[in-house]
Amino acid sequence: MRKFKYTIKEEQGIHARPASFLIQEARTYESRITLRVKGKEADASNIIAVMALDVMCGQKVEVEICGTDEGVAYREMKKFFEENL
Repeated sequence: MRKFKYTIKEEQGIHARPASFLIQEARTYESRITLRVKGKEADASNIIAVMALDVMCGQKVEVEICGTDEGVAYREMKKFFEENL
């Protein structure tokens, strides 16, 4: 299992458009990717769950990755967050 924390820089937080890109990225890996914020968690491959987190700019999100390709998923998800959120 690997984890990282990221502070959201996107002015509108994780709204519909970046959430859809996040889901697409998460679905490319076999590993389970979980987002945690404000005491809630969501499967990163489920758009309804991600939108329900209501993540705003400036909030810290913990990303947990667990599975067979977690090394690659960790590196690429971290890159995705830095470039898109």
